[in-house]
Amino acid sequence: MESEIIVLRLGHRLPRDERISTHVALVARAFGAKRIIYTGQHDSGLETSVSRVGASWGGEVTIKYEKSHGKVIKEFKNSGFSIVHLTMYGLPIVEKIEEIKKQQKLLIIVGGEAVPGEVYQTADFNIAVTSQPHSEVAALAIMLDKIMGGKELDREFDASFKGKTRIKPNERGKSFY
Repeated sequence: MESEIIVLRLGHRLPRDERISTHVALVARAFGAKRIIYTGQHDSGLETSVSRVGASWGGEVTIKYEKSHGKVIKEFKNSGFSIVHLTMYGLPIVEKIEEIKKQQKLLIIVGGEAVPGEVYQTADFNIAVTSQPHSEVAALAIMLDKIMGGKELDREFDASFKGKTRIKPNERGKSFY
């Protein structure tokens, strides 16, 4: 069963998080999320960048700014979404992934600055991909890969984006369809 996946990026800070938040959004899009929501500082450049990628490479992803992460989490929880918070302090992904994969609607929270305790309390799952310091981009990619079961790595999945730009795989060099 394929889940509806929304990614919530907490605490975006300019200029510090410009690249990281962009990479969170790119990974979310490429690995099957349909929406990205971010909190912290509003950044029209982030929104433009993600929209341009979608226009060129295809996909149905949207990005939106919300002032309050608490409001977003509450609304999604009340709409039947399971809340998955990625944190190195959580339970190991291997212990909970099968349960997470059974959920039809997922809001995956990717932290930024210090994550408020209420996020840990509200989440249905506090999940660690490792208990060592690591990138939130890597954590999101691993979580989405586990949820998708590797399907996002298949060329058929990639072809479903139907963008203007598509890469033709080859061992050396760069080719496009």
